[in-house]
Amino acid sequence: MLSFLARRLLLAIPTLVGVLVVVFALLYVAPGDPVLEMVGERADSATIARLRKELRLDEPLPNQFAHYAGGALRGDLGRSYITGRPILRDIRERFPKTLELAAAAMCLAAIAGISIGVASAARPGGWFDRIAMALTYVGISAPVYWVGLILILVFAVILRWLPPSGFGHVRYLVLPALALGSRSIAFLARMTRSAMLEVLGGDYIRTARAKGLRERVVLGRHALRNALIPVITVLGLDFGYYLTGSILTETIFSWPGLGRYVVNAISRRDLPAIQGSVLFLSVVFVLVNLITDLVYAAADPRVTYE
Repeated sequence: MLSFLARRLLLAIPTLVGVLVVVFALLYVAPGDPVLEMVGERADSATIARLRKELRLDEPLPNQFAHYAGGALRGDLGRSYITGRPILRDIRERFPKTLELAAAAMCLAAIAGISIGVASAARPGGWFDRIAMALTYVGISAPVYWVGLILILVFAVILRWLPPSGFGHVRYLVLPALALGSRSIAFLARMTRSAMLEVLGGDYIRTARAKGLRERVVLGRHALRNALIPVITVLGLDFGYYLTGSILTETIFSWPGLGRYVVNAISRRDLPAIQGSVLFLSVVFVLVNLITDLVYAAADPRVTYE
């Protein structure tokens, strides 16, 4: 496993270098002058020239990239053009809230999606299976912003059970977690059902039933564990998406996470904040994929790392 981990970390280096280059290029691809965005168009030429020198924008591109890459390797992602705060400090404040939302959405999706999939596979073609699979089509097709608005309308405006937005008590977490995890619930249900139906046709399942084991034990201990590999893949990819792609959810529910921070940075053209956030989220996504691969062995001992 250690050799596998080392190989994966080495393979991640070119990916992260490519992300670093793309993130650095944002400063020059984006229209407009970042210095003028900071001081305004009425600033005098001396002030503009001084800021360009402070930000190293007057240096050749290779020197600028070397300075930026060196700072990123040291954990220095620069300072915000708008607030002047270190980007890494903003990320440390915002990312735990995104992580909280992502963890809640993943737990909800895993519990609900796997349970629905197992229940559907236990009696394929039954009334529960037909209703559940029909609802999963809706869940997969519905965009997250539409689901979020419907949840706010029903549970916050009409029923008044939950707050429509904000951050605080656990009640504020329910609607954004449900909106973020809705597609994963549907996809996991279909994936689990398909994997379970394939496993339930195996000889060892018939042997377990012939021993007189309860159906609950056959489904949970013997069938589900052998059907978990594709489910873990979906969970790992979706968790990475929750951490890096929850911008719409955080915006709709005014959740003060990293996704909303990126939206605010884009609206204010705060390029260092955008660069630092994208680079950080890319590293997080690579690490989540690596952890997902390592979890395979825990779920199925037959998986090897050769």
